[in-house]
Amino acid sequence: MKYEKAQEILPQDLINKIQEFMDGGYLYIPKAETNKRSWGDSTGIKKELNNRNNNIYKDFESGMKVDELSNKYYLVENSIRRILREHKKSNK
Repeated sequence: MKYEKAQEILPQDLINKIQEFMDGGYLYIPKAETNKRSWGDSTGIKKELNNRNNNIYKDFESGMKVDELSNKYYLVENSIRRILREHKKSNK
């Protein structure tokens, strides 16, 4: 997120009104609810993690053990177990 100068994007009467409440500080204006994206949507990481987790589950079903999955995917065993548990729960 980058800072914008209010005087470059807002009308002066709006700046004057804002200055009645806050003069000379930083003000964060959140995105409108309709413009919000969930975590990972803009970067694609959410999709990558879902693919990885699906692969972990497939490997588990084909006989790989938790410690082997941990080494293969560079995750601690507790994370592998959590992924397997969540995958089972979501596919019921």
